[in-house]
This record gives sequence, C-alpha cells and structure tokens, in this order.
Amino acid sequence: MKAIVVEELGGAEKLIPKEVPGLDAPGPGELLVDVAAAGVNFVDVYHRRGLYDMDLPFTPGMEGAGTVVAVGAGVDGIEPGDRVGWANVLGSYAERHLVQADRAVRVPDGVELRLAAAVLLQGLTAHYLATDTWPLQPGDRCLIHAGAGGVGLLLTQIAKRRGAEVFTTVGTADKARLSREAGADHVIVYTEEDFQTAIEEVAGPKPLDVVYDGVGADTFMKGLDLLRPRGLMATFGNASGPVPEISPLLLSQKGSLFLTRPTMAHYLLTRDELLGRSADLFSWMEAGELDVRVGQELPLDRAADAHRALEARETTGKVLLIP
Repeated sequence: MKAIVVEELGGAEKLIPKEVPGLDAPGPGELLVDVAAAGVNFVDVYHRRGLYDMDLPFTPGMEGAGTVVAVGAGVDGIEPGDRVGWANVLGSYAERHLVQADRAVRVPDGVELRLAAAVLLQGLTAHYLATDTWPLQPGDRCLIHAGAGGVGLLLTQIAKRRGAEVFTTVGTADKARLSREAGADHVIVYTEEDFQTAIEEVAGPKPLDVVYDGVGADTFMKGLDLLRPRGLMATFGNASGPVPEISPLLLSQKGSLFLTRPTMAHYLLTRDELLGRSADLFSWMEAGELDVRVGQELPLDRAADAHRALEARETTGKVLLIP
C-alpha cells in the first residue's frame, strides 16, 4: 500500500510517498480501516520537524476517517463496513491504517467521511478549549488567534454558541471574511494593524477573560497584556515558534493571571470524554449548526505541499489528504 514515510527529521521534503507492506490482520483491540481522508494538522509539522520525540521511520498523521475492513479480537460495537473516525492516532497518512478501537468513533450516516476527517482533531480541540480549559459563559470576551484556520473557525462557532463576545486575528482580508462568517464579532487583520491596540480601542484596557493562542511566539506577550485580572492564557500551539520562558512573578504582576498549555490527551482521558465531545460535534454538524470548512484537498503523495501551505499560513479551514 502507499503511505507517507518520514525517515529523517527536517523540512516538508522529508515527507516521502512510498510503497510499504500492506496491512491485513488487525491485532486484539484494533480496527483495520480503508482511509477515506486524512486530516493535516500543525502537530504533524511538529512531528516532522522533531519538536516532539519521534521514533524513525514513521508515518505521520494523527487524524482520519474511513471504512472498517476487519476487526481484531475483543472489539465490541464496531463491525466491518462501519464508518469510523479517529484523532490522536499516529499513522493516518496512508491508504490503510490500524486504529485502536477505543480511540475510534462511529461516524453518523448524516456526516460525510471527509468532513469527519476534517472535524475530529481540530473540533475536539475547539470543544475542550471552549467547554473545559476556560468554560465560556454568556458575556465572556475571548481572543482567538488564527481565526480563519481550522481550529479558529470551529472555536469561533462554539464560542458563539456559548454566548461569548469573540475577537479574532487573521492575516488577510479574505480570511477576515471567513472569520466574520463563522460569527466573530471583531476581526483584526494583524498585517494591517496591531491587534493589541485594535482590541483596546474597542473594549478598553485589559478587556479579555481568555486568550486562545495557537500561534505562539509572535502573539503570546501581547496576549498576556490584554487579559483582565485573573484571566487565562491558553497557549495550545507554536505556529510562529515556541513562546518565551517567563517567571511566575510576571503572571502576578500582570494581574494574577492563569497560564495553561493544554493538550488533547489530557482532555480525552476516558472513552466517555471522547464519545461525548465527538457526539456534540457530529450532532451540531447534522443539524447544520457547525460548519466544517474544507479549504483544500490534495492526493496523498502531495503531503509535502500540504505542509508547506500550512507552514506559510496560506490555508483556511481544513486541509485533507485523499489516498
């Protein structure tokens, strides 16, 4: 079968399409799945660059959806022919994938497989950020960086469902339009104006309850300055590089702020959490209350192009690879 293989860490050119031995028999607790689509996420870039320890060689991709071909011993409730999706399962850039059954969720008939692949990792992230990391309440003010990206568009919609006032940052006028269509109340094109100044002009000094920051180095310190006393900085990504190291004393000086670096594994500690969050996402999609935007679909062997576009901030919504 065809898969993308990383044999050494580095740039996008390290994503090599290869013929690898096929997968035939799932082990205990596993599903063998024909992959319909694999989601491309910034965590895949981090894996390729070596930000996290990775055993080489490896097939990247933490998210996908497809049709079950076979089930291993001990699997209950999922059968061959069922449609499933998964997140946080390495190896999705391939024509077939072995997925642990307890990490998979059944995809309802009313949700396309490509949209299931597009929503799970970023949608689960947006869900826990808005409902648990800082449980948004009506009237809360939040800032979402990269508002036209995959997480940003979903997080904006969920934040509006919960009654928040949403500020977003984007890089272009076209991205600003997408962010507004997702429900953002105030959209700042950061290439044209300073986002801190723009937000303070609308809402005054230190107006925000929470900052959701997936950008990192370029935005982190100004985000802290926008938080009200006892506000929360949720830094969940490093698209522009790692955030600077800070002293806990700085958080005190800026208003007894809270700082967290959430990660999905700690918000999916039980299968019930996975099923509950994914059920919310799928039910909102089926009701037409959550728009999942697929910005680009590329064949599997163009994984390197997908990564280059993501790193250059040229993407909006979700990028999918289609085996």
